[in-house]
Amino acid sequence: MIYLDNAATSFPKPPEVIRAVSGAMEKIGANPGRAGHRLSLAAGRVVWNCREELALMLDVPNPENIVFGCNCTDALNLAIYGTVQPGDHVITTMLEHNSVLRPINGMVQKGLITWTLLAPSASGVVTAEQVADAIQPNTRLVVINHASNVIGLAQPVEEIGKVARAAGVLLLIDAAQSLGVLPVNPLRIGADMVAFPGHKGLLGPYGTGALWIRDGVKVEPLHEGGTGSSSESMLQPDEMPEALESGTLNMAGIAGLLVGTRLVRQRRQEIFEHEKALSDRMWNGLQDMHGVCTLTTRAPDVGVVSFNISGFTSGEVANKLDKANIATRGGLHCAPAIHTHLGTLDRGAVRASVGHSSTKQDVDALLSAVRDIAKEV
Repeated sequence: MIYLDNAATSFPKPPEVIRAVSGAMEKIGANPGRAGHRLSLAAGRVVWNCREELALMLDVPNPENIVFGCNCTDALNLAIYGTVQPGDHVITTMLEHNSVLRPINGMVQKGLITWTLLAPSASGVVTAEQVADAIQPNTRLVVINHASNVIGLAQPVEEIGKVARAAGVLLLIDAAQSLGVLPVNPLRIGADMVAFPGHKGLLGPYGTGALWIRDGVKVEPLHEGGTGSSSESMLQPDEMPEALESGTLNMAGIAGLLVGTRLVRQRRQEIFEHEKALSDRMWNGLQDMHGVCTLTTRAPDVGVVSFNISGFTSGEVANKLDKANIATRGGLHCAPAIHTHLGTLDRGAVRASVGHSSTKQDVDALLSAVRDIAKEV
């Protein structure tokens, strides 16, 4: 099958990643940080080495400030629930994923906080000026999707970071679609937290993700329990990363993430140029087709292209493509606000997303299949 659903998860995983996961389970298998025997210590080294590799990927010091979770949603929930308090005001955009929209809207519905939801311009961008105008005296947090999982456009995060810093407001970056493809440097951006998955652009296994937290930013734990340290106390430890990591980590997944991150860090610019060339080819090819409409007026910044075909719902098109042996995703992509803004909430959109192993032939096969479907109307 031609796989064009990399925005959901990257596939295929590199053989080195698969071997790392298997090797960790076959040769180590112990609980990291929970004992003094050699297998537990070896597992702990895997976890630590992955923190160090991720710190290099983000170009940040202090690997202890990287907290592992089970995915990007987990990391975003930790960042949001761990910093936002009753009476606070939060700013997000209509580009956000439900992993941001749902926890924040849930607090709004309970009367705990207030919320400003910013709409992007016709060019698909939320400006720093919009953020500055939205900041209130009680604004605690700004959440920005670095690159949209629906329209594939990057936001001006550095300019927004300057606004947030000047106002003393926390900035959380959702790097679900950007890390591993675009440069993500939290210190240059001025971010206080960056959430990211391990299974997308970093080519790691499912069930991996993390949150980077700037020194001095206090995040309350989402979970409390065993940490392997300070076991004499019935209170959660304050030291990072144990303060925010309770229970057994996904050591085998982290072993795969270590290898995937290392591969991507060495090839990030090459991967970006490869995926950008393919997404440009796809977007440009769709422009010439009768009855086909893309969701953006310019080619995306990451490898995500969303479109619709007149006369069909997005689900119908995705099903037809599946029968043509092409994997895409039809629907709302867990991002209802941007679909509301674009007027596609009722039909969704077909999202085709390229990855590190996608080819020109894959893109051309999609374009041919879309052209054939459009002729059915």
